Amino acid sequence: MSQTGFTRRGLIVAGAASLIVPATARAQEVSRPATNIARRNASAFMSQDWRDHFDELGKGAIVCDTASRALHYWSVDGDYRVYPTSVPKTDELTKRGYTRIVRKKEAPSWTPTASQMERFPDWKPVEGGAPDNPLGTHAMYLDWPAYLIHGTHDTRKIGRPSSDGCIGLYNEKIAELYEITPIGTQVRLI
Repeated sequence: MSQTGFTRRGLIVAGAASLIVPATARAQEVSRPATNIARRNASAFMSQDWRDHFDELGKGAIVCDTASRALHYWSVDGDYRVYPTSVPKTDELTKRGYTRIVRKKEAPSWTPTASQMERFPDWKPVEGGAPDNPLGTHAMYLDWPAYLIHGTHDTRKIGRPSSDGCIGLYNEKIAELYEITPIGTQVRLI
């Protein structure tokens, strides 16, 4: 009788080892400095070129990419920045096309739209500066009614389809963008 070299005990030990090795490798990867992780995350957004979206730079340009959940900003002096965003929950809530920044407001108040009141009759207006304000600390209004680029106090929304049509940023990021974005900046939602 010939032995093949495989035993039941040997197969069990090999199976257990195959589970332990990946876990050990993951543990070693996690123990690396956090800078390696941040670099990978920062490069997850594909860079854009404003010339692919606009004929001229004008006062500046913003492209809100709902697929990659990123806002791209270009200033007149050549500054380019990318911010992670929240995007509309559904395609029906997503307006795409060209618009511009027509107004900016620090500590904006929020009033539900008529369609939001139909869907959520218990929603009530929220005063500016309130900790539960869905617009966060800053808002930039587009020339489309009820569409904004604004902050959020709920940081879990960033990187997800979670809005009723607006583009949301972390409060510290919208404050930064608010300061450098002039009224009249052209915007494209794709």
